[in-house]
Amino acid sequence: MKTFYPLEWREEQLKNAVARDWFSNYDSTKIIGNIDFCIAKPTDAAKGKQMGLWDNACWDQEWWSEDEHTQSFLWAESKKGKSSDIYESFTQLIITIGKAKTFETFLPPIFLGAFDAEKIAFIPYNVISDIFIQNDFNWKVAPSDHSTKEFKYVLNKVKDFLEKKSYIFDYQNDGKELKKFIKSNFVLGRAGKKLLQITKNNFNIVYFKWLQIVKPTINVDWDKLKKANILDADFYLADLLSRDNESIRDSLFVLLKTNHYVFNKKIDALGLQQANSATFKDGQLAHQQFWNLYDRPPRKEFWDYIINRRDLLVPQDVRERKGSFFTPEKWVNLSQQYLADVLGDDWQDEYYVWDCCAGTGNLLKGLQNKSHIWASTLDQADVDVMKDQIKNNNAPLFESHVFQMDFLNDQFEDKCPKGLLDIINDPEKRKKLVIYMNPPYAEVSSVGSKGKKGVNQSKTHDKYVKLIGTAARELFIQFFIRIKKEIDGCVLAEFSTLKILQAPAFIDFRKHFLAQLLKGFIVPANTFDNVKGQFPIGFMIWNTSNASRFSRASLDVYNSDSDFLFQKEICVYDKIINEWISSFKDNNSNHIGFLCGTNGNDFQQNKIVYILNDKQQMANPRGIWINFGNITEVCIYLSVRHCIPATWLNDRDQFLYPNDDWQNDKDFQSDCLAFTLFHGQNHITSEEGTNYWIPFTEDEIGAKDEFESHFMTDYIRSNKIAFTSKAKAVFDAGRELWKYYHQQPMANPNASFYDIRAYFQGRKENGKMNAKSNDEHYTELIGNLRQALKELADQIKPKVYEYRFLV
Repeated sequence: MKTFYPLEWREEQLKNAVARDWFSNYDSTKIIGNIDFCIAKPTDAAKGKQMGLWDNACWDQEWWSEDEHTQSFLWAESKKGKSSDIYESFTQLIITIGKAKTFETFLPPIFLGAFDAEKIAFIPYNVISDIFIQNDFNWKVAPSDHSTKEFKYVLNKVKDFLEKKSYIFDYQNDGKELKKFIKSNFVLGRAGKKLLQITKNNFNIVYFKWLQIVKPTINVDWDKLKKANILDADFYLADLLSRDNESIRDSLFVLLKTNHYVFNKKIDALGLQQANSATFKDGQLAHQQFWNLYDRPPRKEFWDYIINRRDLLVPQDVRERKGSFFTPEKWVNLSQQYLADVLGDDWQDEYYVWDCCAGTGNLLKGLQNKSHIWASTLDQADVDVMKDQIKNNNAPLFESHVFQMDFLNDQFEDKCPKGLLDIINDPEKRKKLVIYMNPPYAEVSSVGSKGKKGVNQSKTHDKYVKLIGTAARELFIQFFIRIKKEIDGCVLAEFSTLKILQAPAFIDFRKHFLAQLLKGFIVPANTFDNVKGQFPIGFMIWNTSNASRFSRASLDVYNSDSDFLFQKEICVYDKIINEWISSFKDNNSNHIGFLCGTNGNDFQQNKIVYILNDKQQMANPRGIWINFGNITEVCIYLSVRHCIPATWLNDRDQFLYPNDDWQNDKDFQSDCLAFTLFHGQNHITSEEGTNYWIPFTEDEIGAKDEFESHFMTDYIRSNKIAFTSKAKAVFDAGRELWKYYHQQPMANPNASFYDIRAYFQGRKENGKMNAKSNDEHYTELIGNLRQALKELADQIKPKVYEYRFLV
């Protein structure tokens, strides 16, 4: 059998030819993650051929916008030559998609495909979509590794389907059938298997597109609805969980009734067109066109998950204002294991549990003794969700144990059920009360566009702010201090950042939160939904009966895959590095620069630690002047803060006031000087004044004119500073970079390291320096310098711990 394309063609040649010969009416230029080949919207010339299914309005609404929410027809794996097994190509594609979770960022396609120089094959995406929602599947395997059990599992599943359905086409012998298949199936809006299946993995992605297309056509006042806790997400759920345009879950807050919506909760004076309903502005046209693409409702097994994860559909501004983040199931399960370790295997029968910021109650999943469990939350909407779960046997609670309460403002006697109130009011029973919670993390310092201004204002804040000071700006701290002061004696089992243990701003809080830390673990924050930061979140179990002040503890560390790594020692020290550097302040007017960032004290704030010419370059300058008398200490400070990379685990570690041994270590001091001179956080520029930081003479680097200042070379010579071999290597690499710069026609003789980088790398429109340069020789030289600086940093690191800047 002859192949349609030469076997010796490279893969890119083959992809281009396949796109040209078989998919010329479609866009084949879209890049989707690591997927080889994508077929998306029809070309302009082909649009008219599909207008029988689509109204012009659909195109006018930019349905085919080039973004992550655009529907694709095909994602495919390509192989050059004649592949020995096209089923293996499918398997590699599926693992590629699952490994990167591409379906969570982009709308999945109608078909998956695989092709080589001889043939092409298709699978409807919905047939294999179950693979992506398996909890026990290891997506970390390499897609190209055919020996793994995961690869073999997917291979068997794909092979079985392909053998039965025969969606395989040989280019040479099945060309007509292939063209007919593409023409018949690569059309959006058709019924049957061609409709996009909605699962728990993509329902929120579909929601984002719904926001663009359908929401603007619903005739309601969204601002007023939001005040009543009815969100656009409730309309989306009414649509999603419907059959023949009729909502099938009566417990939803909004119900779709053929051509309008009705409200399941009382609405007062919200400016709706009708008192308890909402219609469409366009006669439901956009709504119909949008849902023509999707198979509604999703499979029944997804319904409860989708309703419970309503939080994924809450607007970002609302999530940030509340500071609420859904606790992943793996950390829920692990936290309950730790509770059993501390309180005993029978703890659920011996203790009472109250989640006072329960959200939709996921933290309580897995608990058994519902007569011992209470759940309260700020929003009545979440209370309604939990009660709906109870009716569907998906929550371990009695309805009477679920209630609305604003924990930071309401009185216990006004909101708590009698059984819980009896426990709170009895000192002995309180010892058997576990307050189990993942509190909101919002803080007032995140103000302005993020919408958190004033979020800290509460009766609890007003009552305890004089005791705990600036810590009261954090909502979770307000929960903890009220629990300690008003429910003292209970067990507090909580998820929170490690600020509670380490941060200097929490010293006053720790004086009054007197409790024994029994056990805990640390996990990456970005494993929690909607959290992107690289920092640790801890689960900690406290006995508030033992009034002891926290000083140190060992917490277990787990990675994002729930693998135990090691124990991390957490210690509290009252004297910090910023007090140390402040002792070297000298306001002498003969300064050579300004050290910024001495108001931040942990790794997360290292980005604000840098050197400028003058503090006037900053809007709110916080730091110290640099002059002849404190160069050594400033260079130590910058080096200590930047020689160790920030990670998610050390993000909250505090830099400390060191011992005095550094004073006798001249090698450490000179290493820090070399590190500072050539580090990227040295932002000295000749554009802002005299550059005192040139580490070479004119002759060393071939400068075309005399420097305005020889301060740094004079300083090194007059103080007889001797450099270690690692520091000399940094100087050598830097010298080659300076030489190359001064060979440039427009070289500025007074250029700083920052100026040289800006010259070769250029700037973006917003003024920020580009990360890379098009000059290959510069790229090589700066690479050599950075490598030498990294090796110098490795030499400095042990001294950071030896002199107790870190522990």
